[in-house]
Amino acid sequence: MIKFGPSGNSQAFYDVGLKHSEQSAVFCKEMGLDCFEYSFGRGVNLSESKAISIGQAFKENGVEISVHAPYFINFANPDDGAAQKSYNYVLQSAVALRLMGGERVVFHPAAQGKVSREEAVAKTLDRLKVLRDYIYLNGYENLKFCPETMGKLAQIGTLNEVVDFCKIDNCFLPAIDFGHINAREQGSLKTVNDYIDRLGFMISELGYDRVKHFHVHFSKIMYGGKGEIKHLTFEDDVYGPSFEPLAVALKTLKLEPYIICESAGTQSDDALAMKDIYRSVDI
Repeated sequence: MIKFGPSGNSQAFYDVGLKHSEQSAVFCKEMGLDCFEYSFGRGVNLSESKAISIGQAFKENGVEISVHAPYFINFANPDDGAAQKSYNYVLQSAVALRLMGGERVVFHPAAQGKVSREEAVAKTLDRLKVLRDYIYLNGYENLKFCPETMGKLAQIGTLNEVVDFCKIDNCFLPAIDFGHINAREQGSLKTVNDYIDRLGFMISELGYDRVKHFHVHFSKIMYGGKGEIKHLTFEDDVYGPSFEPLAVALKTLKLEPYIICESAGTQSDDALAMKDIYRSVDI
């Protein structure tokens, strides 16, 4: 089944006096949401007991949990020591995720740096093959590791690049951030066909079975000449993208992804809005 939920806690969560991650599970359930993404953006610093406690709360409330690995991962870094830190960030996220009872680790692939894009992408591909080996050596192949499409031109993570990364092994599942794609492509996502073209490409390259339950990040994002500037809320009527065409495309292609909303402070409300829009679509 398709699932909708927020990335982290929205302002509404704090406005009603909540503050603990375990309470996020009840908050999502009572809103009618299905999933939640826990961010390790600044590092994996969660104790084992806390991870188990959070996981138990989400299990009891029937809300699925995923995690986002630290933001400073960069598999194109020319320094091997820095690359080793990136492997560790992903693997540490997987340790915590397993304690939480989740299945998906989302991560940013790389930044181009001072080398050519071709060289940076090739380095990232090579490093992700090493990451695959670490995943199997540590027994995490039953989890899904999700390289994310990125919103800034200087970042590695176009749709084509992410699809190529996922061809390395079935342990990789694409995390498609449609706000990022729209930002780096200067407002390219407008119609149902715009979405169907991208989704159809993914299916043709990776197969329907792998794409059916892929990972999605969605929010409206302000962009400029270099791509993403900042995340917005669904109140924005300038930058987009709009969710309605994606909802139609997903139903048309019979895809049921795990959709995480990354709106700026309104992510739980906007996740529920997406769920309502999806339910209202009749094709």
